[in-house]
Amino acid sequence: MRLAVFTSKYPARVSTFFERDMRALLEAGIELDVLSIYPLDSSLWQHTRDLLGQDGLPRERVHHLGALAGVAGLRPWPLRKAAAFLRDASSVLAPSVRHGPGAVARTAYLLPKAWVWAREHADRYDHVLGYWGNYAATCAYLFHRLIQRPIPYSIWLHAGTDLYLRRPFLREKLLYADCIITCCEFNRGFLHAAYPDLVPTIDSRIHVTYHGLDLRAFPYAPLGRPSNRILGVGRLSRYKGWEYLLRAVAELRGRGVEAEVDLVGGGEGRAELARLAAELGIASLVRFHGWVPFEEVRAAMSRATVLVHPSEGLGDGLPNVIREAMALGTPVVASDVAGIPEALDRGRCGLLVPPRDVPALADAILRVLGDAALRLRLAAGARRLAEAKFDLWTNGARLADRLRAARRSEHPMAMPLAVPLAVPEAGRALGAGAAGPAPARCADPESAA
Repeated sequence: MRLAVFTSKYPARVSTFFERDMRALLEAGIELDVLSIYPLDSSLWQHTRDLLGQDGLPRERVHHLGALAGVAGLRPWPLRKAAAFLRDASSVLAPSVRHGPGAVARTAYLLPKAWVWAREHADRYDHVLGYWGNYAATCAYLFHRLIQRPIPYSIWLHAGTDLYLRRPFLREKLLYADCIITCCEFNRGFLHAAYPDLVPTIDSRIHVTYHGLDLRAFPYAPLGRPSNRILGVGRLSRYKGWEYLLRAVAELRGRGVEAEVDLVGGGEGRAELARLAAELGIASLVRFHGWVPFEEVRAAMSRATVLVHPSEGLGDGLPNVIREAMALGTPVVASDVAGIPEALDRGRCGLLVPPRDVPALADAILRVLGDAALRLRLAAGARRLAEAKFDLWTNGARLADRLRAARRSEHPMAMPLAVPLAVPEAGRALGAGAAGPAPARCADPESAA
């Protein structure tokens, strides 16, 4: 099968799970091209990993199109096709208006790219996949409409970037898609809450595929670690909840427990967090490492006593760092939100705490730091679960089978504008920071890891 994968930005400084997913599809025999809607920044090739390595994806199979090149490539097609594209473009732009001028501009930016790529690659592919549910999937949708071939169209939904927050045109893409892939069962429940009227139509098309790990690259080593080293990995943004981790460490110091904190990740919140650490009197205990390559992140996980992921609410779906820590034998303390309870087996493979609850977070960290037997028990259970749920090659083969089995359906949505545009607010439906409704079980055993 020849697969067109539309993504937001590749190469990028951080694209580990995208590259893993693509590598697993290649290993499963899928022939693919990557179409990146961001223009190429050639300085970022240095950060690519296994995807472009030996026997991986050749660089010429990664396609980019700058904004000016896209406009310059707008050679005419027959009037009938051009008129249909203008109708589709209008139907895509209309829902973005309520999300502000930025959403309109980003959507309009896609139009010439979809047009030019469709002219260049109309007969090349057997399946079109929008790897992110937002603008990448919109570009994939326009491309699919333009090539006018009865091949499947699929979307992959992840987290805050493309599902929990603003969702321009997502209702229409859900109805249009033949296969809706998402990275955790929580997201199935989220879709049910956000679009209850669509559930009878789309539920059978939703398939859960966990992002996988090449477990050979994550040696299990729970022993020989310090007794008081806390690690946090992720962008230094408010929704990650690092403020609550710092406050919990200050509370532990007040109880007579000195714990060191390593924060790995870039972001706009570093200065504010540094000020907070100073105000709390724990500046000497906190080290900011900034963004570092993946190998250094993995090494830091292998040296840590505990990984803490204190999300303040919906943002991440099922964070990669949690799965990676589980595989390495690093115990995890994390917020009880989104897909995190799935990864930690509802608290049996790691400790769950309510989001924004500093005393509960401090208690959980103290339990792990103070109990070596608990650390080993959590680490062993987490590694077993990682092997059962998060093996890259097993999950990639299942996903490849799912994509091969998809067929283009005769959906009632012949034109997107025929679909009502009112979208319930899922944030209100689920409650900020709530774990959400009990997710429905996946009816298709091949789509669940």
